[in-house]
Amino acid sequence: MAKPVVGVIGNSQLINDRFNVQVVGQRNLRAIADVAGALPLMFPAMPDVTDVDALLDAVDGVLLTGARANVHPTCFGVEPSPKHEPYDQDRDAVALALVRACVDRGVPVFGICRGFQEMNVAFGGSLHPEIRELPGRMNHRMPRLENGEIHPDPEVVFADRHDVRLVHDGVFAKLLGCETIRVNSLHGQGIEMPGKRIVIEGIAEDGTIEAIRIADAPSFALGVQWHAEYDPQSNPINRTLFKAFGEALLERKRAR
Repeated sequence: MAKPVVGVIGNSQLINDRFNVQVVGQRNLRAIADVAGALPLMFPAMPDVTDVDALLDAVDGVLLTGARANVHPTCFGVEPSPKHEPYDQDRDAVALALVRACVDRGVPVFGICRGFQEMNVAFGGSLHPEIRELPGRMNHRMPRLENGEIHPDPEVVFADRHDVRLVHDGVFAKLLGCETIRVNSLHGQGIEMPGKRIVIEGIAEDGTIEAIRIADAPSFALGVQWHAEYDPQSNPINRTLFKAFGEALLERKRAR
């Protein structure tokens, strides 16, 4: 049987200040190919190009990746601020509709970082633009040097930095076989108020929501705030998540 196909959302980027392109990080593609056992197929986060229904007719699942751009605050009723740019409203338009359509149609969907945040907003939740500004929260952004530049060593940037407590007897705890995991952290924005169908599955030691599922979804519909795509080939936690996603993709393909 042919491999299942996973639609991987693109991100808008300007190359050399001249050329608009859609890009996907290769680690996302490798995670799907190496661990989920599927064929990754990038689609553009452009509402005038990507027809959601047509896309879901062509794929067996969807990966909503992380991205530099924040979800636009108007998507959850808040005024935007230049200090929280960049935004990518084209991706917002595609991703929010896509999350709801995946759940409605029973198409497996896995949200990572921005994708996790999109899942929350798609079901009426809100985000805080800088989690570290909330009382008692840690700095969840990627490590930087004293001069403000991003640390040059990816092993440092993507190192596990804090614990996540999983809900007892929840989906993640059952899947991973434990109730505490350690994860990386590379985000500024995070969930403030969970959406109507958002079930909290894991919380960081400072109270930040880190793992969610969509209530009553007929197929895989999980989201994580950390970058699970970085090392699922070697990290047992992230490997288990992508393997479970892969199993849901196969089930969907067989059903189709």
